[in-house]
Amino acid sequence: MPIIDQSDYQRPSWMINRHLETILPSAARKIKAVSKPKRLRIDTEDGDFLDLDWYQNGSRKVLILSHGLEGDSERPYILGMINRFYPEGWDVIAWNYRGCSGAINKRERFYHSGATDDLHTMVQFAERQGFENICLSGFSLGGNLTLKYLGEYDTADKIRCAVVFSVPLDLAGCAREIDRPHNLVYSLRFLKSLKEKVRQKESLLSGSVDLQKVESAKSVYEFDDYLTAPLHGFGTADNYYAQCSSVHFVPNVKVPTLVVNAQNDPFLSETCFDTTNFVTSDHVYFEMPKFGGHVGFSSKGGAKVYWSEQRAFDFISKYV
Repeated sequence: MPIIDQSDYQRPSWMINRHLETILPSAARKIKAVSKPKRLRIDTEDGDFLDLDWYQNGSRKVLILSHGLEGDSERPYILGMINRFYPEGWDVIAWNYRGCSGAINKRERFYHSGATDDLHTMVQFAERQGFENICLSGFSLGGNLTLKYLGEYDTADKIRCAVVFSVPLDLAGCAREIDRPHNLVYSLRFLKSLKEKVRQKESLLSGSVDLQKVESAKSVYEFDDYLTAPLHGFGTADNYYAQCSSVHFVPNVKVPTLVVNAQNDPFLSETCFDTTNFVTSDHVYFEMPKFGGHVGFSSKGGAKVYWSEQRAFDFISKYV
């Protein structure tokens, strides 16, 4: 307890490998939000800003969604969650990390896997709106961020429950995994997007990091070692990974939380399936379906609602 030994997820029969399970839900899923959100820009304490999409239902309960690396508030997996919760009377807040809303942020920093201060800003915003029940959900990097936040902040009187998917619980292991040859298409895509954002902020960053080294980075690890770690006070990528890996924060989580990691996730290392901290936890449930890919979990039979969206709704409904 609380390891969930059996998962009922079954992938569509034609999704014959983990890469199809990962790519198609992102690239081929046609989905629109069931309602038009209100786009808001809120200020951060350090003089920057965060953009969010607020799907307003006049509810006293809200789900806050955190996206993955180089994602945003309009990714299919985010819209899918909105479409599952909003018709059930929930308000939903889908927020964008710094620099991910289409507008480059103003400070000498980016988002990263441990930037829980920004998620805390979102929770504080929700509290100011008078929501009585606040729940969290995150994907990939957003899953790590959410889990770390729950273990780092005293959230027992703020957050009712949380569900996270495809979580890089061990950041160092996942950095090594995504830089392996079989993941080359993913790492190149991430690096291209990340470097473009660095170029757009060149004037702000030139005195903080070696931009030539950042531009020369040929792996996610090198990018983190040349930019993410030194820019945000971690020094090296190894220190950044060690301090921000959410697995270390599991013992401190005090609210009901579900972590779902597919065993065939191409991004996750074997260390992301170590159950040690989950076996001794009273609050964090760990489910490991055999299939699902990375932020995939497509439903069989062409159902509009993905398994992950229904799984999140069922879990959260137990507590709200």
